[in-house]
Amino acid sequence: MVRKLDPAKHQARRQHIVNAAAKLFAVKGFDRTTTAEICKAAGISAGNLFHYFSNKRAIFLAVLEEDEERAEGLARARTSDDPWAALLEVVDLLAAPAAEPSTPHLVMEAMVQAHRDPELGARLSRDNDEEHAVIAALIAEAAADGRIDPGLKPDDTATWVLALIASLYTGAATDPSFAPAEQLPILKLILHRFLRTDSSSAGNMP
Repeated sequence: MVRKLDPAKHQARRQHIVNAAAKLFAVKGFDRTTTAEICKAAGISAGNLFHYFSNKRAIFLAVLEEDEERAEGLARARTSDDPWAALLEVVDLLAAPAAEPSTPHLVMEAMVQAHRDPELGARLSRDNDEEHAVIAALIAEAAADGRIDPGLKPDDTATWVLALIASLYTGAATDPSFAPAEQLPILKLILHRFLRTDSSSAGNMP
């Protein structure tokens, strides 16, 4: 008799493997991490691993799967009645993972692998395009409300906002003393002074 698969247990085991692999990918990179090391870290056999993933690449892609919290946050921002507040919330949303120990290194590794893997490159491009579109739309709406300098081009400005957020990940991945959570308020102050028409009140930024 074939044993019936428990979807919840299967998903939990799959996530356990992903979590174990993520730590290895962050420390060693994709190329230097072996499936044997992933199995050891997850406490499973090689045969058991392939019940969940076809190969190491599939595990790496799973590590980078869509973040539900990110998707929901971007969706909320699109329908917000306060585009300036929504913009700051999006900055917080996209910047928050930089404070997690492994995430900046995984982001850097994903960028390296994207040059070799068209599917991964396309996925990262879609994510970036979505974030850029939401930020650009919020900037345009806030400018129309008189909350942001109307002389700024939304698309170009969104590119710089994302570049500043990316710098938190780069800093955390390359400098052990860099603390993204401590730097985020400074980043937001820079954005406030750059974007707002009332920059004299930047010291009291919400």
